[in-house]
Amino acid sequence: MLLAFSWTLILCFIGFQYLREKQYKSDFLNAQLQMYNRHLLEVVEDGLLYEEYIAAHEKPFKDLRISIIALSGAVIYDNMIPLDSLDNHRYRPEVATAFNDGFGYHIGRQSSSDGREYFYSATKGKRAIIRTAIPYSSTLRELLKADWDFLGIIIIISSVMSVLAYFATRRLGKTIERLNRFADKAKNGEAFDENEPFPKDELGSISNHIVTLYAQWQQTIKDRDIAYEATLREEQEKMRIKRQLTNNINHELKTPVASIQVCLETLLSGINISEDKRQELIERCYSNNERLRRLLADVSLITRMEDGNALIGKEKIILNEIISDIEEELVIMPENERMTLHNNFNERVIIDGNFSLICSIFRNLTENALTYSGGKNITITLLKNNDTECHIRFEDDGCGVEEKQLTRLFERFYRVDKGRSRQKGGTGLGLAIVKHAVLFHGGTITATNREDHGLRFDFTLKK
Repeated sequence: MLLAFSWTLILCFIGFQYLREKQYKSDFLNAQLQMYNRHLLEVVEDGLLYEEYIAAHEKPFKDLRISIIALSGAVIYDNMIPLDSLDNHRYRPEVATAFNDGFGYHIGRQSSSDGREYFYSATKGKRAIIRTAIPYSSTLRELLKADWDFLGIIIIISSVMSVLAYFATRRLGKTIERLNRFADKAKNGEAFDENEPFPKDELGSISNHIVTLYAQWQQTIKDRDIAYEATLREEQEKMRIKRQLTNNINHELKTPVASIQVCLETLLSGINISEDKRQELIERCYSNNERLRRLLADVSLITRMEDGNALIGKEKIILNEIISDIEEELVIMPENERMTLHNNFNERVIIDGNFSLICSIFRNLTENALTYSGGKNITITLLKNNDTECHIRFEDDGCGVEEKQLTRLFERFYRVDKGRSRQKGGTGLGLAIVKHAVLFHGGTITATNREDHGLRFDFTLKK
């Protein structure tokens, strides 16, 4: 449509230019004849011999027909046609125009006198009208014809401009088409997955901004949905863990409660039992009660770390002092129950943390080694210490565990040897507490077997 509209304008301009140029050449030709007419008219009005003037002076064009017409319209002189064959010229178009305007011309009218076509030019004086005429030959046609070289250049330039305009509008059209596709996809909430950028023009720049903003909005929605799903999964996982914890606690409580109940029922039954047996039942009740107390304390600590991180206070803690306290406690233990602690902290380490949780890390690892490792030595080594974190290694020289059990050591209530763990009074939550305490302080912990027997824990704590 744009090309059709453009070429309509171009063709109108070419037609107008053609007519204008032809009119200009006709006016120029008429001006030359009018000049000759006025000179001849001066001779006629001065009463001079116009025939001698016509014969003596050079004419502006070859084969120029000259007619002198009285104001009545009668032809009083014609240099080519006999006067007796000429009728009244009062109403010839060029003569009639000259009567009204003082001059006039007519292009390509056929003469009724000799049948030839002429270009007529008439000039009115006070006593007569001078009319000159040029035969409308091929030469005159060439003279009056518009300059097609100029028109050809205009057409060539217009064609080139049309081709350029076509590609420009085609590019613009493609941009609008792509923007329309984008609008349809945006309306349906679909992703606009065309990788090709829009052209670097005003419309393309606006389109790129719109698509970028839409992509950012879509990404924001996607991130929100992912975050929502992650939160939902996390809540579901928390609920699952709590259900599992509840079930595990229920299971763990059954044995000591049942044992206490049996002992108390025996004591209250009134049957005769020896003093030694009575003392054994009382000690068994106390042992199971102590186991219940530790279990409830451990569960309370884990719940606190999971649900109340913001409520757990922090302070400046010197790790060296905690390790020294544990070392002193091990020294005073019975020789057959204790292990030797090797403290390889070669510098003072201070972190911002919770004192009870930090103590639980080292105490639970120590108790785990004392109870289950069967080894003689515990080694605590400071591997790395900088402004942001410290890396610590805790290891024993005991029996270690099977490789398939390493990944489950930090699970709640998981025991490598369940029977022996209950006999020792363990709750099955010690290493789970260690892991949660390390995570609370922004660190990570891993468990591996040593090459020369024993278990190794590597963990980090943020400063």
